[in-house]
Amino acid sequence: MTAHLITVEEHRARILAAVRPLEAVRMPLPGALGRILREPVHSAVDLPLFDNSAMDGFAVRFDDVADAAAGAPVDLEVVADVPAGGAEDPSFGPGQAVRIMTGAPVPADADAVVPFEDTAGGLAESLGRIRVLAAPHARGAHIRPQGEDCRAGDVILPAGAELGGRQLAGIAAAGVHEVVVSRVPRVAVISTGDELRPPGAPLERGQIPESNGTLLEGLCRESGAEVVMKASVSDDGDGLRAALADAAALGADVVITSGGVSEGAYEVVKSVARMRFDKVAMQPGKPQGFGDGSDDGGPLLFGLPGNPVSVAVSFEVFVRPALRAMQGAADLDRLIVRLPAVEAWRTPPGRRQYRPVLVTRDGVAPASSGGSHLAASLGRAEAYAIVPADVDHVGIGDVVDVMLVP
Repeated sequence: MTAHLITVEEHRARILAAVRPLEAVRMPLPGALGRILREPVHSAVDLPLFDNSAMDGFAVRFDDVADAAAGAPVDLEVVADVPAGGAEDPSFGPGQAVRIMTGAPVPADADAVVPFEDTAGGLAESLGRIRVLAAPHARGAHIRPQGEDCRAGDVILPAGAELGGRQLAGIAAAGVHEVVVSRVPRVAVISTGDELRPPGAPLERGQIPESNGTLLEGLCRESGAEVVMKASVSDDGDGLRAALADAAALGADVVITSGGVSEGAYEVVKSVARMRFDKVAMQPGKPQGFGDGSDDGGPLLFGLPGNPVSVAVSFEVFVRPALRAMQGAADLDRLIVRLPAVEAWRTPPGRRQYRPVLVTRDGVAPASSGGSHLAASLGRAEAYAIVPADVDHVGIGDVVDVMLVP
């Protein structure tokens, strides 16, 4: 008899319903890289703070140069010089100009800027008198107006935004020096299996290098989490019990195990961990375990399959959204785009497929022959093609959903 399968959405909904938001903390900008905002950021100043020049050139009265052309140049007297960072506001009259550098405040008497390249002589002959050879395109040309980007008090980033380098730069430019962000989730990673040995260790028959711990640690860190423990335990149960106790002692918010959740004779996670185990209609990653820690206020428990591709897919579909929800992220999932297949492949009946693929100029192609154990091929994948459960074959030219991953 075929075991009952639950949908990806059912398993995911159960997980997200159990997520408990982490505490918010206030911190200076330099330490906030990768964090999730818990409160919106309001600009402390107008951006730009003042009308400033977009070009190196001359601040002018537009009416003086409106008809300037190569065949009808306009001569102006240069009466002052304003560098970037200068506080001067020199006054000038008709027939006069002020030399100005990019970013410098525009004098109150000016309503346009003529770039050096639109004058005879340019920078080399920029003091004394200048000859304008081309008129600015309009009044206000090459002037960045005060408040063009935002006004003081405007929200420049909402709660839930992730802080990368561009976001931190925007906050700094807005005159803000600290932000309210989520605490980083603390994660314990536990790999199970008598066959596992550290990478580089001598291997006997039946033994393999342990890689799921490295995979999960990297994926957790990419998701803004701190890995407080990484362990590899045998299938006898005592090691897993000790590792779970250590994770609790370290204050882990999430524990992720790999292996030991299927139908074999030595499924240690099934026999030890307090999780609910289900079969999810997906490929790879059908066997899944989850515990919400509600009985004792403990961590969320994720029991992932043991094959590396299954681990990676399960993390993207279930674990990463939970880690981001804990931090208050507005977007829980990776970007999904629609791309055509440039090679054909088959998909399992009745299960949604997440196929590791390469992204080419013309579309996507499978990154491997399809086995969930192919760890080396996983490293070459750039995305996952997501094929619905009611599709049994992807043909060349068929357009599929593609989840982009770093």
